[in-house]
Amino acid sequence: MTSAVSTPAATTPAATTPAATAPAPTSPARGLICRACGAEFPLAAQHACYECFGPLEVAYDEAALARVTRAQIEAGPQNIWRYAGLLPAGQDPATRVTLDPGLTPLVSAPALAAAVGLRAPLWVKDDSANPTHSFKDRVVSVALTAAKELGFNRFSCASTGNLANSVAAHAARAGVPSIVFIPADLEQGKIITTAVYGGELVAIEGSYDDVNRLCSELVETDEFEDTAFVNVNVRPFYAEGSKTLGYEVAEQLGWRIPAQVVIPMASGELLTKVDKAFSELVEIGLVEAPEGGWAVFGAQSEGCNPIATALHADTDVIVPVKPTGIAKSLNIGDPAAGPYAIEAVKRTGGWMDYANDDEIREGIRVLAETTGIFAETAGGTTIAVLKKLVASGKIDPAKETVVLNTGEGLKTLDAVAGQVGPTHTIKPSLRGAREAGLLG
Repeated sequence: MTSAVSTPAATTPAATTPAATAPAPTSPARGLICRACGAEFPLAAQHACYECFGPLEVAYDEAALARVTRAQIEAGPQNIWRYAGLLPAGQDPATRVTLDPGLTPLVSAPALAAAVGLRAPLWVKDDSANPTHSFKDRVVSVALTAAKELGFNRFSCASTGNLANSVAAHAARAGVPSIVFIPADLEQGKIITTAVYGGELVAIEGSYDDVNRLCSELVETDEFEDTAFVNVNVRPFYAEGSKTLGYEVAEQLGWRIPAQVVIPMASGELLTKVDKAFSELVEIGLVEAPEGGWAVFGAQSEGCNPIATALHADTDVIVPVKPTGIAKSLNIGDPAAGPYAIEAVKRTGGWMDYANDDEIREGIRVLAETTGIFAETAGGTTIAVLKKLVASGKIDPAKETVVLNTGEGLKTLDAVAGQVGPTHTIKPSLRGAREAGLLG
């Protein structure tokens, strides 16, 4: 489908009539632009450039963005739609397909800072508090709102788990059919928390990259003409939802940008969009850049680290890998936004690193023990890499830092199930308690 995103026709309010309707808000998006060659296209269900086959992203009317004020945002709803003036779709609440995610906690973490060697304030942006317990609710709300405006009547995705959860849940609330595709070897927690919403769930005997390849083929068939694949044919809109994480961090810090931010990487898109969010906020005057700017850092698992490996080799050529390891939500072996993540890291003076499975498990535990946040394996990866970045001198221990936890640990229980459990098992008596040393 190639129809442009529609905006409701504005109506002229009748000042003397109580039932008068205000003009419907319009999108600040002006089109799609190729990240490689700069070619521009209308707002449509298109994700690749017709000129060079590069990836597309949303381009905005800068004057429209500049009209957004702090007061306007602060008066908005307690979710991502407070930033509707900075997003490509959903300006009219009646058009939204959403679980109303966002405004998740920004948790002060002094004990975690001490554990990893930081002296300055450390914050954890805990996106496990979203409706389906991952940051994917942000991107799905924006993508499916755009998909509805584009006229799609079925929702889909290729997923490593969290995205499938979110698409199925959004579709269930909206009363729209869904069909989502996942690798067959996903964690049971993520399979169950997708299947429970009642849509079609297709498990593929292969990796995420195999799943994504199949979805890219399906979207071109007549049978899937009316299906919106959030991370394929409406991907430019999907990616913009990640910006709300950056907006929230800045707003929750009192309208300022942290000096350093550590972000888990699968495709690399989340990192690029958080950086884009910070840049937009500075460009339109809502915040001032910190002295010396901000630095973005990427975290991958050792079992799937093609972006970090490329950076370490001083190249932006991503060599695809076959993913392994416990951090399955990060297991994208051929990451589409990898070169752009490397560009953002280099431009801001950041870095990337990776952690093995044991380090990831330790990261999950130290985060839980110091903050009360139980992260999935992606969060454990981020904390493990944070520790490495501090130890290697890549992160300045004297600068304020934010780390992103993107998902809930209850979805990946197997990662730590063999390492934690009861510290004592006793009989139900004072004698049993005393023999276990509980009474001194």
